[in-house]
Amino acid sequence: MSRQILLDTETTGIETKEGHRIIEIGCVEMIDRKMTGNDYQQYIQPNRVIDAGALGIHGITPEFLADKPLFEAIAPDFIRYVSGAELIIHNAPFDIGFLNYEMSLLSQRTGHQTKIDDICAVIDTLVLARGLHPGQRNSLNALCKRYDIKNEGRELHGALLDSQILGDVYLAMTGGQVALSLMSLPNIDQEENKVTDGEGIQRLNKASSAFKVIKAKGNELKAHHERINEIEKLSGNNFSTGYSQS
Repeated sequence: MSRQILLDTETTGIETKEGHRIIEIGCVEMIDRKMTGNDYQQYIQPNRVIDAGALGIHGITPEFLADKPLFEAIAPDFIRYVSGAELIIHNAPFDIGFLNYEMSLLSQRTGHQTKIDDICAVIDTLVLARGLHPGQRNSLNALCKRYDIKNEGRELHGALLDSQILGDVYLAMTGGQVALSLMSLPNIDQEENKVTDGEGIQRLNKASSAFKVIKAKGNELKAHHERINEIEKLSGNNFSTGYSQS
């Protein structure tokens, strides 16, 4: 069983060295490439002001966070939730950096230092996207457009919403769902041992059909060799097929 967690955070700003803190964690659980519904979302009281630029991105106000718990109160449940999973994060150094910063502040009180990337493997989908689409924009919005993933009405960011969207993007980038439900399978014609998709296209049923290999006959091979020799002569023997007649 492969347990993966799509994760995103919202913060008071962009630099931990300036004392910025996490104000929302959103996680979506995926097991064997299927969303389980066992999601995690938590708003957090940062005990500091929120930068205007950050507020413009996520829209989470100090008034909304006034009665929310501190990170130290939610840390045990959060660590239990993610422990041992593979985290999938877009621009992972940002989120992991903030999570580890929060853990370091917590360790000053508990004396126990824990780093998120020590208890979880991490996949950075931004690195993955740059490898697949070099030289192109690879923001989450750009990837949604590229893979035709609907995210209309997403004027503000939210950690759980971004994690849900990231799940769709990750599956699209890595080949989509690997298992189909029985309801989505095409009709199988048992007598003809073929699969039809409802549009007249027929495909071999791989589960029960063997592929027939047709080999070239002697006269066909002879004609092929003669044609190759002609091409080599015309090219001044500078043409190489990498093919051996032996």
